[in-house]
Amino acid sequence: MSRILLGLGSNIERETHLCAGLDALAGFLHDLQCSPVFESAPVGIKSGPFFNLVVSARTDLPLTELDRRLKIIEADNGRYAPNRKGLPLDIDVLLYDELVGNFDGLILPRAEILKNAFVLWPLALLVPATVHPLTGTSFAQLWAAAQIDQQLRPVAFQWRGRELTPAALLQA
Repeated sequence: MSRILLGLGSNIERETHLCAGLDALAGFLHDLQCSPVFESAPVGIKSGPFFNLVVSARTDLPLTELDRRLKIIEADNGRYAPNRKGLPLDIDVLLYDELVGNFDGLILPRAEILKNAFVLWPLALLVPATVHPLTGTSFAQLWAAAQIDQQLRPVAFQWRGRELTPAALLQA
């Protein structure tokens, strides 16, 4: 089984699409764990604010099949609809085991890990001791040293009756 880290984001019907994405992932991934959910300003597109989180899981799927299934989940949530407004659901493979390189256009580890607070902070909270395969530094250390000029706000978010964002983080 391979350990994977996925980044999820939505800026259209955010709760609905993130829950649908998590439900779909739970249908074929093992040991699914979710980070807290954060609201962030959009990066690279003009739109409303996003909800973002990171998921840790295990899979027996090869990388290409995993990526194909993620694209189907995105499509099922309107990602590729011709007249869509915003981004209903985005799911990115951040890490797949410790693979490094270009795999049929999928570059791992994903560069956004080191560039976007809405990826790095959730990683630091969910898997703080996990080491970035290129830097050799844990996500907790990377977050502590990060100088990323992005505003994030933890938000209350429930999935399957479970609060993903701890109350202590909401009050900080």
